Amino acid sequence: MLLAVDVGNTNTVLGIFKGEELVRAWRVKTDPRSTADELWLQYGALVRDYKITALAICSTVPATLRELRTMIADYFADAQVTIVEPGTKTGVPLLVDNPKEIGADRIVNTLAAHTLYGGPAIVVDFGTSTNLDVVSPKGEFLGGALAPGIEISVDALAARAAQLRKVELVRPKNVIGKNTVEALQSGTIFGFAGQVDGLVDRITTELLDQFGTRPTVIATGGLAPLIIGVSETIDHHEPDLTLIGLRLIHERNS
Repeated sequence: MLLAVDVGNTNTVLGIFKGEELVRAWRVKTDPRSTADELWLQYGALVRDYKITALAICSTVPATLRELRTMIADYFADAQVTIVEPGTKTGVPLLVDNPKEIGADRIVNTLAAHTLYGGPAIVVDFGTSTNLDVVSPKGEFLGGALAPGIEISVDALAARAAQLRKVELVRPKNVIGKNTVEALQSGTIFGFAGQVDGLVDRITTELLDQFGTRPTVIATGGLAPLIIGVSETIDHHEPDLTLIGLRLIHERNS
């Protein structure tokens, strides 16, 4: 079985694949201070009922990736390992000024989106940051937009405004909040949906000028469920997009 590991700045997502089927997935907190042995204690406990023969990994946290390499050498010595990094075959041309700047997760999402939905496409990844990744009809990564994530923005507002606080992130009954909690929820949920819709509309205009085809918009990431019911531009929700992309890249390199 294949263990796919997507290490993000806030959370790490792990998934077990049997062939093309995702049979189990977990989401755990990312701690860049964790050692290789601590990672094994956590990951090993989750996957102990599965026979892992291969791993596919992408990481936006260099410290965790370093410890993951040690963990693999110590505890998965016989497994076939694919790490998404320079030199790894992804099949995704990076049509940007500096390809080395592009996070591994954005490349993985591009491949998965084009494989599942074709192109052009826009992947909206709601994580620590909100990433909009633009995919050409040929599956090329064209660039995109980056914005502060939902939780980062809420934390910053609570930290900088004396009379405001963190609130439960749920959709309020009305846009016009009748109290501080509802007003914060409205500004967060409807505000971020409006931000995404505005960016998608502008990107769509450029793609229509370039390719003459309207893109498919795919939402993913841990915070996507907060926005998908409010956004007017998201076509599909694929919570396992990055794990699927890791499986596809592993297959290309195995």
